[in-house]
Amino acid sequence: MRGNVMKKIALVMLLLFVVIVYPNETNASKMPCNLTLEPLDKKLKNAKGMGLIYKVQLNPSSFERTNISILAVHLPEPSSFGDYDSYEGFASIPNEISWRFKLYPTPEEDTPTWAGRFDLITAKMRNTKVEVRLSNSKTKS
Repeated sequence: MRGNVMKKIALVMLLLFVVIVYPNETNASKMPCNLTLEPLDKKLKNAKGMGLIYKVQLNPSSFERTNISILAVHLPEPSSFGDYDSYEGFASIPNEISWRFKLYPTPEEDTPTWAGRFDLITAKMRNTKVEVRLSNSKTKS
């Protein structure tokens, strides 16, 4: 009986160690996950976006990769901020790797919806940041 109590205490201590030492892993979102993108400029109250991160297998014989998709609505014309003509998606695992991909406007009147995706991510997704950024397609900046 005493042995069972010691095993339970050891198990509880191990679980506490995992939760305390690896808090990011225990609090991390599991895939698929989505996140709401809010504008930094609070005057753009209608501007919103959504990021989706999930596993894809593009060909039956290929291995799974991670997809990041972004949709953004009610964004001002890029040129209203300067020498820009489009938006791009930007995702990163800080201090490790980042990805940039083009967002395409829909042919809606008024303000288009900007959307794009990147399917070729093989890195393990953790503490990933997702952003919509201004872009100049001619200068690639």
